[in-house]
Amino acid sequence: MPFVVSAQSSSINAYSPYTMYGIGELLTPGSAQMRSMGGVGIALRNYGQINPMNPAAASIAPQKSFLFDVSFDGTHYRNRQQKFNAEGVRITPDAMAVYNGANIHSISLTFPLAKRMGLSFAISPYSSVGYNIKTTDENQDNWADIGRIQYGHNGEGDISEVKLSYGWAPWQKFSIGVAARYYWGGVTRNYQAAASDVITGSGVYASTKGTDRYVVNNVKFQLGMQWSPINTETKVFTLGATYDFGGELKPKRESYIYTDNVVNSITPNPVRDQIKGMELRVPHQLGVGVFFRNRTMAWGADYLYAAWGGDNATKQENSTLSTIDVRYTDTHTVKLGFEITPRSNDVRNYLNRISYRVGTRIGNYYQTFAGQVINTYALTAGLGLPLKIWGVSTVNIGFEYGHMSAKNPVNVNGRMVGLVKQNTFKFTLGFSLFSADTADYWFVKQKYD
Repeated sequence: MPFVVSAQSSSINAYSPYTMYGIGELLTPGSAQMRSMGGVGIALRNYGQINPMNPAAASIAPQKSFLFDVSFDGTHYRNRQQKFNAEGVRITPDAMAVYNGANIHSISLTFPLAKRMGLSFAISPYSSVGYNIKTTDENQDNWADIGRIQYGHNGEGDISEVKLSYGWAPWQKFSIGVAARYYWGGVTRNYQAAASDVITGSGVYASTKGTDRYVVNNVKFQLGMQWSPINTETKVFTLGATYDFGGELKPKRESYIYTDNVVNSITPNPVRDQIKGMELRVPHQLGVGVFFRNRTMAWGADYLYAAWGGDNATKQENSTLSTIDVRYTDTHTVKLGFEITPRSNDVRNYLNRISYRVGTRIGNYYQTFAGQVINTYALTAGLGLPLKIWGVSTVNIGFEYGHMSAKNPVNVNGRMVGLVKQNTFKFTLGFSLFSADTADYWFVKQKYD
C-alpha cells in the first residue's frame, strides 16, 4: 500500500490508505466531554450533559430546560510506512505522509417531552474516506515495451448520521430508549493509469481514469437501557447497554470510465459488486457500560462488540493497485475514562471548578490486510471550563493521540510490503449550553422589566 509524501489541509475527516475499502474510517461518537474520557458514555446519565450514545439517557432531561452541544475537531495525521527492496531487505528512510484536517464533529440538542420523558437530536459524521496513493509499475518488460506506467488511487467522502432518540423512565432508577439513525452522504473513489516516458515507435497508449460514486440514504435503529441501582443526591452508579441494528446501507452507485476524454457509463452489477465487497454496511453492535459520579469525581468503562464479519466475512476486496487480500473481521473495543472536579461550587478559586479528564481506548480495525490485524489505541485528555454567565454551561477542550498499526509487514506478489503506521493528533473544542428554570430562567415569564 505505497503512497507518496504529501502535506495538505482540508475539511476531510480522515486521511488514511486503509479508507480505500468499505465505508472508511469510523469516527468516535460522543460530545467533547465524552471523547476526552476515552469515548465512554453508554451508562452516562447527567442532567447537564447530552448523551448521544444511549437513547435511554434522553429521559433525564429536566423539566423546563434544554441542552445544546456543538464541537469542532482539528486533526493532524502522520503516516509512516516501512520500505523493502526486491530481496526483502528493509531500506531507509521510511515513506512519510502528513495531513491536516478540520471540521465540525457534532451538533446535538436534548429537551423534555413530559415527566421522565425526553427527546434528543444529534448530527455527526459516522465514517470518513480520504486517501491519495500513487505507484509506478516496476515490471521491466513493460518499461521496455511501453515506458513507465503510473497508477493512482484517490478518494474522499463522508457518511453522516442523523439520530433522533426517545427516552422514557417508567421507574425512577430505570429507563429505556429507542433511536432512529438516518445515514446519508457519499463516497467517491477514483483510479487511473497513465503511461509516461513512452518509448518512440512503441505505439500510442491511452490514459484511463475510472470513478465510482456511492450515495447513501438509509435508516437503522438502536435500542438502549440504563439502570441506576445507586441514585442519591451525592452519588450515582449506572449500568447501561445498547444494541444497534446493522445491515446493508444499499447505496446508489454510479461508475464511469474516461479513456482519452471519452466518457463511458458502467451499469452496476449486483453480483460483481457483492464479490468486490462494496455493499457498504454498518454492523450489528452490542455495547455495555458502567458509570459512577459523585460531587468531585466520575469514572466510566465501556465495551463494544461489532459484528463486522458476519455476512462480510466471506467477501474479499482485491485492490487494482495490487493483489493484497482485504477481509472484514469482528471488532472488540474497550474504553476507560476518569474525571475530577476539585470543588465545583468554589466561588474564590476558578481552578477548583474546572473538570480535568483523561481516558484511553483500545481495540482493532474492522478489516484485515493479507491476514494482518490492525491494532488501534488512543490516549485522551481534556478540560471542562465552566461559564458562570450560562449557569452550568461549559467550554470543553480535548486532546487525543491515536495510533493504528500491524505487527508485521505482508507479502504482496512475492515482495515484502510494510503496512502503514498511522498516528493522529486531534484537538477538540466544544460548547455545552444548559438552560433550566434553576439557572438562566429562559422558560420563566418575567414579572418585572
